[in-house]
Amino acid sequence: MDRRSVMKTLAAAAGMGALPAGLLLAPLTRAEPRGSATPFSYAWLKGHARSLSRQPYVSHEGELPPSLKTLSWDDYQAIRFNADQALWKDSDGAFQVQLFHLGLYFQAPVRIYQVEDGKARELAYDPDYFSYEGEQPLGELPADLGFAGFRVHFHTNFKLDLAAFLGASYFRAVGDEMQYGLSARGLAINTGMNREEEFPRFSAFWLEKPASDDDRLVVHALLDSPSVTGAYAFTLHPGKHMVMEVDAALYPRQAIDRIGIAPLTSMYQVGENHRRMGYDWRPEIHDSDGLALWSGAGEWIWRPLVNPVGVRVNSFLDENPRGFGLLQRDRDFEHYQDDGVFYDRRPGAWVEPRGDWGRGAVMLVEIPTVDETFDNIVAFWNPERPLEPGQEHLFSYRLTWGGEPPVAPRQLATARATRTGLGGVVGQQREYFSWRFAVDFAGGALNMLAEDAGVVPVISASRGRVEITSARPLPGGRGYRAMFDLVPDESTEPVDLRLYLRLGEQPLTETWVYQYTPPAVGERTLY
Repeated sequence: MDRRSVMKTLAAAAGMGALPAGLLLAPLTRAEPRGSATPFSYAWLKGHARSLSRQPYVSHEGELPPSLKTLSWDDYQAIRFNADQALWKDSDGAFQVQLFHLGLYFQAPVRIYQVEDGKARELAYDPDYFSYEGEQPLGELPADLGFAGFRVHFHTNFKLDLAAFLGASYFRAVGDEMQYGLSARGLAINTGMNREEEFPRFSAFWLEKPASDDDRLVVHALLDSPSVTGAYAFTLHPGKHMVMEVDAALYPRQAIDRIGIAPLTSMYQVGENHRRMGYDWRPEIHDSDGLALWSGAGEWIWRPLVNPVGVRVNSFLDENPRGFGLLQRDRDFEHYQDDGVFYDRRPGAWVEPRGDWGRGAVMLVEIPTVDETFDNIVAFWNPERPLEPGQEHLFSYRLTWGGEPPVAPRQLATARATRTGLGGVVGQQREYFSWRFAVDFAGGALNMLAEDAGVVPVISASRGRVEITSARPLPGGRGYRAMFDLVPDESTEPVDLRLYLRLGEQPLTETWVYQYTPPAVGERTLY
Protein backbone atom coordinates (compact mmCIF):
# COMPACT_ATOMS: atom_id res chain seq x y z
CA MET A 1 0.00 0.00 0.00
CA ASP A 2 1.55 3.30 -1.00
CA ARG A 3 1.47 6.39 1.18
CA ARG A 4 -0.92 8.23 -1.13
CA SER A 5 -3.53 5.48 -0.94
CA VAL A 6 -3.20 5.09 2.81
CA MET A 7 -3.53 8.75 3.58
CA LYS A 8 -6.23 9.55 1.07
CA THR A 9 -8.41 6.80 2.50
CA LEU A 10 -7.56 7.65 6.09
CA ALA A 11 -8.60 11.26 5.51
CA ALA A 12 -11.99 10.21 4.21
CA ALA A 13 -12.73 7.13 6.28
CA ALA A 14 -11.66 8.60 9.60
CA GLY A 15 -13.96 11.52 8.95
CA MET A 16 -17.10 9.40 8.69
CA GLY A 17 -19.67 10.86 11.02
CA ALA A 18 -23.44 10.51 11.22
CA LEU A 19 -25.09 7.63 9.37
CA PRO A 20 -26.58 8.47 5.97
CA ALA A 21 -30.29 8.46 5.32
CA GLY A 22 -31.64 5.18 4.02
CA LEU A 23 -31.98 1.57 5.00
CA LEU A 24 -29.84 0.40 7.93
CA LEU A 25 -29.10 -3.14 8.99
CA ALA A 26 -31.15 -3.82 12.10
CA PRO A 27 -28.96 -3.59 15.24
CA LEU A 28 -29.01 -6.92 17.07
CA THR A 29 -26.19 -6.63 19.62
CA ARG A 30 -23.62 -4.09 20.74
CA ALA A 31 -20.04 -4.55 19.59
CA GLU A 32 -18.77 -6.85 22.27
CA PRO A 33 -16.01 -9.43 22.78
CA ARG A 34 -16.78 -13.05 22.13
CA GLY A 35 -15.04 -16.35 22.64
CA SER A 36 -12.79 -17.50 25.46
CA ALA A 37 -10.78 -15.04 27.54
CA THR A 38 -6.99 -15.24 27.68
CA PRO A 39 -4.60 -13.46 30.07
CA PHE A 40 -3.14 -10.25 28.69
CA SER A 41 -0.49 -7.75 29.81
CA TYR A 42 2.01 -5.48 28.13
CA ALA A 43 4.77 -7.81 29.34
CA TRP A 44 3.03 -10.68 27.54
CA LEU A 45 2.73 -8.58 24.37
CA LYS A 46 6.45 -7.79 24.42
CA GLY A 47 7.24 -11.47 24.81
CA HIS A 48 4.89 -12.28 21.95
CA ALA A 49 6.53 -9.68 19.69
CA ARG A 50 9.99 -10.98 20.58
CA SER A 51 8.94 -14.54 19.79
CA LEU A 52 7.36 -13.43 16.50
CA SER A 53 10.59 -11.70 15.47
CA ARG A 54 12.36 -15.06 15.49
CA GLN A 55 9.96 -16.42 12.91
CA PRO A 56 9.74 -15.58 9.19
CA TYR A 57 7.44 -12.72 8.34
CA VAL A 58 4.02 -13.78 7.03
CA SER A 59 2.04 -11.22 5.05
CA HIS A 60 -1.72 -11.28 5.45
CA GLU A 61 -2.28 -8.67 2.75
CA GLY A 62 -5.23 -9.50 0.55
CA GLU A 63 -6.73 -12.19 2.79
CA LEU A 64 -10.21 -10.92 1.97
CA PRO A 65 -13.24 -12.16 0.06
CA PRO A 66 -13.09 -11.02 -3.59
CA SER A 67 -16.12 -8.76 -3.12
CA LEU A 68 -14.14 -6.57 -0.68
CA LYS A 69 -10.95 -6.52 -2.75
CA THR A 70 -12.70 -5.05 -5.76
CA LEU A 71 -14.83 -2.43 -4.02
CA SER A 72 -14.92 0.94 -5.70
CA TRP A 73 -14.08 4.09 -3.76
CA ASP A 74 -17.73 5.08 -3.56
CA ASP A 75 -18.84 1.61 -2.43
CA TYR A 76 -16.22 1.49 0.29
CA GLN A 77 -17.37 4.90 1.51
CA ALA A 78 -20.90 3.50 1.60
CA ILE A 79 -19.93 1.10 4.43
CA ARG A 80 -20.70 2.94 7.64
CA PHE A 81 -20.35 1.77 11.21
CA ASN A 82 -23.64 1.82 13.08
CA ALA A 83 -23.05 4.17 16.02
CA ASP A 84 -25.62 2.26 18.08
CA GLN A 85 -23.23 -0.70 18.03
CA ALA A 86 -20.25 1.18 19.48
CA LEU A 87 -18.06 -0.66 21.96
CA TRP A 88 -18.97 0.36 25.54
CA LYS A 89 -22.11 2.11 24.28
CA ASP A 90 -24.12 0.64 27.18
CA SER A 91 -21.61 1.55 29.87
CA ASP A 92 -21.49 4.83 31.77
CA GLY A 93 -17.84 5.39 30.88
CA ALA A 94 -16.28 8.32 29.05
CA PHE A 95 -15.17 6.44 25.92
CA GLN A 96 -16.75 4.64 22.99
CA VAL A 97 -15.05 2.88 20.08
CA GLN A 98 -16.26 2.42 16.51
CA LEU A 99 -14.73 0.06 13.95
CA PHE A 100 -13.56 0.45 10.35
CA HIS A 101 -14.53 -2.14 7.74
CA LEU A 102 -12.03 -3.95 5.55
CA GLY A 103 -11.99 -3.42 1.81
CA LEU A 104 -10.51 -1.36 -1.04
CA TYR A 105 -7.07 -0.16 0.16
CA PHE A 106 -7.38 -1.91 3.54
CA GLN A 107 -6.80 -5.56 2.68
CA ALA A 108 -4.86 -6.86 5.69
CA PRO A 109 -7.16 -7.96 8.55
CA VAL A 110 -6.59 -6.35 11.94
CA ARG A 111 -7.57 -8.24 15.08
CA ILE A 112 -9.12 -6.16 17.86
CA TYR A 113 -9.52 -7.33 21.44
CA GLN A 114 -11.13 -5.94 24.56
CA VAL A 115 -9.17 -6.29 27.79
CA GLU A 116 -11.06 -6.39 31.08
CA ASP A 117 -9.64 -7.48 34.43
CA GLY A 118 -6.46 -8.64 32.73
CA LYS A 119 -8.33 -10.90 30.31
CA ALA A 120 -8.56 -10.38 26.54
CA ARG A 121 -11.43 -11.40 24.27
CA GLU A 122 -11.52 -10.80 20.54
CA LEU A 123 -14.16 -8.63 18.92
CA ALA A 124 -15.63 -10.95 16.30
CA TYR A 125 -16.77 -9.48 13.03
CA ASP A 126 -20.54 -9.06 12.68
CA PRO A 127 -22.20 -7.51 9.59
CA ASP A 128 -24.81 -6.01 11.91
CA TYR A 129 -22.18 -3.54 13.10
CA PHE A 130 -22.37 -1.79 9.73
CA SER A 131 -24.81 -0.25 7.28
CA TYR A 132 -24.18 -0.50 3.56
CA GLU A 133 -25.76 1.48 0.73
CA GLY A 134 -23.34 0.62 -2.07
CA GLU A 135 -24.13 -0.96 -5.41
CA GLN A 136 -21.75 -3.93 -5.38
CA PRO A 137 -23.00 -6.87 -3.24
CA LEU A 138 -20.70 -7.75 -0.36
CA GLY A 139 -21.93 -11.35 -0.15
CA GLU A 140 -21.51 -13.63 2.84
CA LEU A 141 -18.57 -12.44 4.96
CA PRO A 142 -16.85 -14.81 7.40
CA ALA A 143 -17.07 -14.42 11.17
CA ASP A 144 -13.26 -14.27 11.39
CA LEU A 145 -12.99 -11.44 8.85
CA GLY A 146 -11.45 -8.92 11.25
CA PHE A 147 -11.44 -5.15 10.86
CA ALA A 148 -9.38 -2.39 9.26
CA GLY A 149 -8.95 -0.31 12.42
CA PHE A 150 -10.93 1.76 14.90
CA ARG A 151 -11.67 5.28 16.08
CA VAL A 152 -12.15 6.69 19.56
CA HIS A 153 -15.01 8.89 20.81
CA PHE A 154 -15.22 10.79 24.11
CA HIS A 155 -18.20 11.70 26.27
CA THR A 156 -17.86 15.43 25.56
CA ASN A 157 -19.18 14.76 22.04
CA PHE A 158 -19.80 11.16 20.99
CA LYS A 159 -20.59 12.27 17.42
CA LEU A 160 -17.01 13.38 16.72
CA ASP A 161 -13.94 11.19 16.98
CA LEU A 162 -10.84 12.10 18.92
CA ALA A 163 -8.42 9.59 17.42
CA ALA A 164 -8.28 7.00 14.65
CA PHE A 165 -5.95 4.06 14.05
CA LEU A 166 -6.27 3.05 10.39
CA GLY A 167 -3.90 1.88 7.66
CA ALA A 168 -0.43 0.31 8.18
CA SER A 169 0.78 1.83 11.49
CA TYR A 170 -0.88 5.22 10.91
CA PHE A 171 -2.88 7.00 13.57
CA ARG A 172 -3.96 10.57 14.23
CA ALA A 173 -5.81 12.67 16.78
CA VAL A 174 -7.38 16.08 17.36
CA GLY A 175 -7.09 18.86 19.91
CA ASP A 176 -9.87 21.11 21.16
CA GLU A 177 -10.59 22.39 17.62
CA MET A 178 -11.77 18.86 16.70
CA GLN A 179 -10.01 19.01 13.34
CA TYR A 180 -7.89 16.25 11.86
CA GLY A 181 -4.67 17.09 10.03
CA LEU A 182 -1.30 15.38 10.06
CA SER A 183 -0.79 11.76 11.11
CA ALA A 184 1.72 9.79 13.15
CA ARG A 185 3.04 6.30 12.57
CA GLY A 186 4.28 3.54 14.78
CA LEU A 187 7.55 3.26 12.87
CA ALA A 188 9.19 4.40 9.62
CA ILE A 189 11.62 2.19 7.73
CA ASN A 190 13.90 3.36 4.88
CA THR A 191 11.96 6.59 4.38
CA GLY A 192 13.44 8.96 1.80
CA MET A 193 15.97 6.45 0.48
CA ASN A 194 16.56 5.35 -3.11
CA ARG A 195 14.64 2.13 -2.54
CA GLU A 196 11.10 1.09 -1.73
CA GLU A 197 9.96 2.22 1.68
CA GLU A 198 8.76 -0.47 4.10
CA PHE A 199 5.49 0.17 5.90
CA PRO A 200 5.13 -1.83 9.14
CA ARG A 201 1.55 -2.44 10.21
CA PHE A 202 -0.34 -2.74 13.44
CA SER A 203 -1.78 -6.24 13.00
CA ALA A 204 -3.66 -6.39 16.31
CA PHE A 205 -4.96 -4.04 19.00
CA TRP A 206 -5.93 -4.63 22.63
CA LEU A 207 -8.28 -2.00 24.09
CA GLU A 208 -8.44 -1.82 27.86
CA LYS A 209 -12.01 -1.18 29.01
CA PRO A 210 -11.86 2.00 31.11
CA ALA A 211 -13.57 2.26 34.48
CA SER A 212 -16.65 4.47 34.62
CA ASP A 213 -14.66 7.31 36.23
CA ASP A 214 -11.55 6.92 34.08
CA ASP A 215 -10.66 9.80 31.75
CA ARG A 216 -7.89 7.92 29.94
CA LEU A 217 -7.85 5.07 27.46
CA VAL A 218 -5.08 2.48 27.16
CA VAL A 219 -4.47 0.84 23.77
CA HIS A 220 -1.87 -1.83 23.02
CA ALA A 221 -0.73 -2.75 19.53
CA LEU A 222 1.35 -5.44 17.87
CA LEU A 223 3.58 -4.16 15.05
CA ASP A 224 4.79 -6.50 12.32
CA SER A 225 6.80 -6.16 9.11
CA PRO A 226 9.50 -8.02 7.16
CA SER A 227 12.22 -6.19 9.13
CA VAL A 228 10.87 -5.80 12.66
CA THR A 229 8.19 -6.62 15.19
CA GLY A 230 7.13 -4.42 18.06
CA ALA A 231 4.90 -4.04 21.10
CA TYR A 232 3.27 -0.64 21.67
CA ALA A 233 1.33 0.85 24.55
CA PHE A 234 -0.65 4.07 24.02
CA THR A 235 -2.28 5.94 26.90
CA LEU A 236 -4.70 8.57 25.56
CA HIS A 237 -5.53 11.65 27.65
CA PRO A 238 -8.18 13.81 25.89
CA GLY A 239 -8.39 17.53 26.64
CA LYS A 240 -7.44 20.87 25.14
CA HIS A 241 -4.53 18.86 23.80
CA MET A 242 -4.77 15.16 23.07
CA VAL A 243 -1.81 13.70 24.93
CA MET A 244 -0.59 10.20 24.11
CA GLU A 245 2.00 8.48 26.27
CA VAL A 246 3.74 6.01 23.97
CA ASP A 247 5.95 3.08 24.91
CA ALA A 248 7.50 0.98 22.16
CA ALA A 249 9.56 -2.21 22.35
CA LEU A 250 11.17 -3.10 19.01
CA TYR A 251 12.64 -6.46 17.95
CA PRO A 252 14.40 -6.28 14.56
CA ARG A 253 14.35 -9.39 12.40
CA GLN A 254 17.22 -8.04 10.33
CA ALA A 255 19.46 -5.01 9.98
CA ILE A 256 17.63 -1.81 9.01
CA ASP A 257 19.43 0.91 7.09
CA ARG A 258 17.28 3.83 8.24
CA ILE A 259 14.77 3.55 11.04
CA GLY A 260 12.43 6.35 12.08
CA ILE A 261 11.28 6.57 15.70
CA ALA A 262 8.12 8.59 16.47
CA PRO A 263 7.49 9.45 12.80
CA LEU A 264 5.10 12.26 11.87
CA THR A 265 3.55 12.51 8.41
CA SER A 266 2.02 15.66 6.92
CA MET A 267 1.29 17.58 3.71
CA TYR A 268 2.72 20.77 2.26
CA GLN A 269 1.72 21.82 -1.26
CA VAL A 270 2.07 25.59 -1.32
CA GLY A 271 2.58 28.42 1.17
CA GLU A 272 3.78 31.98 1.47
CA ASN A 273 7.43 30.91 1.31
CA HIS A 274 7.19 28.35 -1.48
CA ARG A 275 4.76 28.77 -4.38
CA ARG A 276 6.13 26.21 -6.84
CA MET A 277 2.75 24.44 -7.08
CA GLY A 278 0.68 27.56 -6.44
CA TYR A 279 -1.87 27.13 -9.23
CA ASP A 280 -4.88 26.70 -6.92
CA TRP A 281 -7.28 29.54 -6.11
CA ARG A 282 -6.41 29.14 -2.42
CA PRO A 283 -3.28 31.09 -1.40
CA GLU A 284 -1.93 28.34 0.90
CA ILE A 285 -2.51 24.59 1.12
CA HIS A 286 -0.77 22.67 3.89
CA ASP A 287 -1.42 20.63 7.04
CA SER A 288 1.83 21.85 8.58
CA ASP A 289 4.08 24.79 7.75
CA GLY A 290 7.24 23.97 9.66
CA LEU A 291 9.41 21.61 11.66
CA ALA A 292 10.16 22.81 15.18
CA LEU A 293 13.07 21.41 17.20
CA TRP A 294 14.25 21.85 20.77
CA SER A 295 17.74 20.42 20.84
CA GLY A 296 19.41 18.62 23.69
CA ALA A 297 21.67 21.67 24.09
CA GLY A 298 18.61 23.92 24.48
CA GLU A 299 18.56 25.58 21.04
CA TRP A 300 15.16 26.28 19.50
CA ILE A 301 15.03 25.83 15.71
CA TRP A 302 12.31 26.50 13.14
CA ARG A 303 12.54 25.06 9.63
CA PRO A 304 9.76 26.16 7.20
CA LEU A 305 8.57 23.37 4.91
CA VAL A 306 8.75 23.36 1.12
CA ASN A 307 7.39 21.32 -1.79
CA PRO A 308 10.64 20.44 -3.57
CA VAL A 309 11.27 19.43 -7.15
CA GLY A 310 12.92 16.18 -6.02
CA VAL A 311 13.07 14.21 -2.78
CA ARG A 312 14.95 16.21 -0.17
CA VAL A 313 16.33 14.80 3.08
CA ASN A 314 17.75 16.94 5.90
CA SER A 315 19.32 15.68 9.12
CA PHE A 316 19.52 17.76 12.30
CA LEU A 317 22.21 16.08 14.41
CA ASP A 318 21.51 16.03 18.13
CA GLU A 319 21.99 14.20 21.39
CA ASN A 320 19.06 13.51 23.70
CA PRO A 321 16.67 15.91 21.94
CA ARG A 322 14.14 17.63 24.15
CA GLY A 323 11.43 17.64 21.49
CA PHE A 324 10.44 18.04 17.86
CA GLY A 325 7.23 18.39 15.93
CA LEU A 326 5.44 19.33 12.74
CA LEU A 327 3.33 22.42 13.46
CA GLN A 328 0.77 24.63 11.76
CA ARG A 329 1.81 28.00 13.18
CA ASP A 330 -0.18 30.05 10.68
CA ARG A 331 -3.75 29.87 11.99
CA ASP A 332 -5.27 32.80 10.10
CA PHE A 333 -8.23 31.79 7.91
CA GLU A 334 -7.54 34.72 5.57
CA HIS A 335 -4.25 33.12 4.57
CA TYR A 336 -5.97 29.94 3.36
CA GLN A 337 -9.52 30.93 2.38
CA ASP A 338 -10.54 27.28 2.70
CA ASP A 339 -14.02 26.91 4.19
CA GLY A 340 -14.20 23.20 3.35
CA VAL A 341 -11.29 21.50 5.09
CA PHE A 342 -10.10 24.46 7.22
CA TYR A 343 -6.33 24.31 7.03
CA ASP A 344 -6.15 27.10 9.60
CA ARG A 345 -7.50 24.67 12.22
CA ARG A 346 -5.13 21.78 11.54
CA PRO A 347 -3.39 20.50 14.69
CA GLY A 348 0.32 20.10 15.14
CA ALA A 349 1.99 17.13 16.80
CA TRP A 350 4.87 17.46 19.26
CA VAL A 351 7.17 14.58 20.26
CA GLU A 352 8.77 14.77 23.71
CA PRO A 353 11.30 11.96 24.24
CA ARG A 354 11.30 10.29 27.64
CA GLY A 355 14.54 8.82 28.87
CA ASP A 356 17.90 8.82 27.12
CA TRP A 357 17.64 8.62 23.33
CA GLY A 358 21.37 9.17 22.87
CA ARG A 359 22.96 10.50 19.70
CA GLY A 360 21.20 10.64 16.37
CA ALA A 361 19.32 13.06 14.17
CA VAL A 362 15.86 14.46 13.64
CA MET A 363 15.35 13.78 9.95
CA LEU A 364 13.04 15.74 7.67
CA VAL A 365 11.98 14.19 4.37
CA GLU A 366 10.23 16.42 1.80
CA ILE A 367 8.74 14.75 -1.28
CA PRO A 368 7.30 16.50 -4.36
CA THR A 369 3.50 16.61 -4.59
CA VAL A 370 1.16 18.06 -7.19
CA ASP A 371 -1.91 18.22 -4.95
CA GLU A 372 -3.14 18.01 -1.38
CA THR A 373 -4.16 14.31 -1.44
CA PHE A 374 -0.56 13.15 -1.01
CA ASP A 375 1.21 13.38 2.35
CA ASN A 376 4.69 14.43 1.29
CA ILE A 377 6.34 15.45 4.57
CA VAL A 378 7.86 13.05 7.11
CA ALA A 379 9.83 13.84 10.29
CA PHE A 380 11.31 11.29 12.72
CA TRP A 381 14.18 10.47 15.06
CA ASN A 382 16.96 8.35 13.57
CA PRO A 383 19.30 6.86 16.21
CA GLU A 384 23.01 7.00 15.45
CA ARG A 385 23.47 3.38 16.51
CA PRO A 386 21.55 0.92 14.31
CA LEU A 387 19.05 -1.33 16.05
CA GLU A 388 20.70 -4.71 16.46
CA PRO A 389 18.68 -7.71 15.28
CA GLY A 390 17.74 -10.18 17.98
CA GLN A 391 17.82 -7.52 20.69
CA GLU A 392 15.13 -5.50 22.46
CA HIS A 393 15.14 -1.75 21.87
CA LEU A 394 12.94 0.46 24.06
CA PHE A 395 11.67 3.95 23.25
CA SER A 396 9.21 6.08 25.21
CA TYR A 397 7.80 9.48 24.33
CA ARG A 398 4.88 11.81 24.85
CA LEU A 399 2.97 12.81 21.73
CA THR A 400 0.83 15.94 22.02
CA TRP A 401 -1.76 17.03 19.41
CA GLY A 402 -3.26 20.51 19.25
CA GLY A 403 -3.21 23.99 17.78
CA GLU A 404 -0.29 25.06 19.98
CA PRO A 405 2.62 22.88 21.12
CA PRO A 406 2.81 22.08 24.84
CA VAL A 407 6.18 23.87 25.14
CA ALA A 408 7.67 26.97 23.54
CA PRO A 409 10.67 29.24 24.09
CA ARG A 410 10.11 31.26 27.24
CA GLN A 411 12.28 34.26 26.44
CA LEU A 412 12.72 33.96 22.68
CA ALA A 413 10.53 35.19 19.85
CA THR A 414 9.44 32.60 17.29
CA ALA A 415 9.30 32.76 13.49
CA ARG A 416 5.73 33.41 12.38
CA ALA A 417 6.05 33.88 8.61
CA THR A 418 8.60 33.32 5.85
CA ARG A 419 8.25 35.03 2.49
CA THR A 420 10.57 34.85 -0.51
CA GLY A 421 10.88 36.55 -3.86
CA LEU A 422 13.22 38.26 -6.29
CA GLY A 423 15.93 40.32 -4.61
CA GLY A 424 17.48 43.66 -5.47
CA VAL A 425 16.42 47.26 -4.94
CA VAL A 426 13.14 48.42 -6.46
CA GLY A 427 13.69 51.11 -9.07
CA GLN A 428 17.34 50.22 -9.62
CA GLN A 429 18.57 48.12 -12.50
CA ARG A 430 19.51 44.61 -11.37
CA GLU A 431 22.98 43.59 -12.48
CA TYR A 432 22.83 40.04 -11.16
CA PHE A 433 20.35 37.52 -9.77
CA SER A 434 19.51 37.43 -6.06
CA TRP A 435 16.72 35.95 -3.97
CA ARG A 436 15.10 37.77 -1.05
CA PHE A 437 14.01 36.34 2.28
CA ALA A 438 11.69 38.16 4.70
CA VAL A 439 11.19 36.45 8.06
CA ASP A 440 8.76 37.76 10.68
CA PHE A 441 9.37 37.08 14.38
CA ALA A 442 6.98 37.73 17.26
CA GLY A 443 6.81 37.10 20.99
CA GLY A 444 9.57 37.02 23.57
CA ALA A 445 10.99 40.43 24.43
CA LEU A 446 10.50 42.02 21.00
CA ASN A 447 7.56 44.20 22.04
CA MET A 448 9.58 45.62 24.94
CA LEU A 449 12.29 47.03 22.68
CA ALA A 450 12.70 50.67 21.76
CA GLU A 451 12.51 51.44 18.04
CA ASP A 452 16.21 52.31 18.04
CA ALA A 453 17.26 49.34 20.16
CA GLY A 454 19.90 48.22 17.69
CA VAL A 455 18.58 44.77 16.85
CA VAL A 456 20.97 42.93 14.51
CA PRO A 457 20.15 40.03 12.18
CA VAL A 458 22.75 37.26 12.40
CA ILE A 459 22.76 35.49 9.04
CA SER A 460 24.89 32.72 7.56
CA ALA A 461 24.81 30.89 4.23
CA SER A 462 26.64 27.71 3.28
CA ARG A 463 27.41 29.17 -0.17
CA GLY A 464 26.94 32.41 -2.03
CA ARG A 465 26.86 35.97 -0.69
CA VAL A 466 24.39 37.64 1.68
CA GLU A 467 23.57 41.32 1.16
CA ILE A 468 20.97 44.05 1.85
CA THR A 469 20.35 42.87 5.41
CA SER A 470 17.96 44.58 7.83
CA ALA A 471 15.87 44.11 10.95
CA ARG A 472 13.07 46.48 11.85
CA PRO A 473 9.95 46.50 14.00
CA LEU A 474 6.63 45.74 12.36
CA PRO A 475 3.77 48.25 12.70
CA GLY A 476 1.43 47.90 15.65
CA GLY A 477 3.88 46.01 17.83
CA ARG A 478 3.53 42.84 15.75
CA GLY A 479 7.16 41.87 16.15
CA TYR A 480 10.23 42.26 13.95
CA ARG A 481 10.98 41.55 10.31
CA ALA A 482 14.42 40.42 9.19
CA MET A 483 15.27 40.72 5.50
CA PHE A 484 18.23 39.78 3.37
CA ASP A 485 19.17 38.84 -0.19
CA LEU A 486 21.11 35.76 -1.16
CA VAL A 487 23.34 35.99 -4.23
CA PRO A 488 23.97 32.33 -5.09
CA ASP A 489 27.03 31.03 -6.87
CA GLU A 490 26.68 29.15 -10.15
CA SER A 491 25.81 25.84 -8.50
CA THR A 492 22.25 24.54 -8.33
CA GLU A 493 22.95 22.57 -5.16
CA PRO A 494 20.86 23.60 -2.12
CA VAL A 495 22.11 26.47 0.04
CA ASP A 496 21.67 26.15 3.83
CA LEU A 497 20.65 29.39 5.56
CA ARG A 498 20.52 30.32 9.25
CA LEU A 499 19.12 33.46 10.87
CA TYR A 500 18.35 34.82 14.30
CA LEU A 501 18.00 38.30 15.83
CA ARG A 502 20.38 39.57 18.48
CA LEU A 503 20.60 42.58 20.79
CA GLY A 504 24.20 42.99 21.87
CA GLU A 505 25.27 39.45 22.71
CA GLN A 506 21.75 38.38 23.70
CA PRO A 507 19.73 36.23 21.26
CA LEU A 508 16.16 37.51 20.90
CA THR A 509 14.70 34.78 18.69
CA GLU A 510 14.81 31.10 17.94
CA THR A 511 17.02 30.06 15.02
CA TRP A 512 15.36 30.08 11.61
CA VAL A 513 16.91 27.61 9.17
CA TYR A 514 16.09 27.13 5.51
CA GLN A 515 17.28 25.27 2.45
CA TYR A 516 17.10 27.18 -0.81
CA THR A 517 17.74 25.60 -4.21
CA PRO A 518 18.89 28.18 -6.79
CA PRO A 519 17.65 27.87 -10.37
CA ALA A 520 20.07 27.01 -13.15
CA VAL A 521 22.13 29.97 -14.34
CA GLY A 522 20.19 30.21 -17.60
CA GLU A 523 16.89 30.41 -15.69
CA ARG A 524 17.85 33.24 -13.33
CA THR A 525 15.72 36.15 -14.47
CA LEU A 526 16.29 39.70 -13.23
CA TYR A 527 12.69 40.93 -13.45
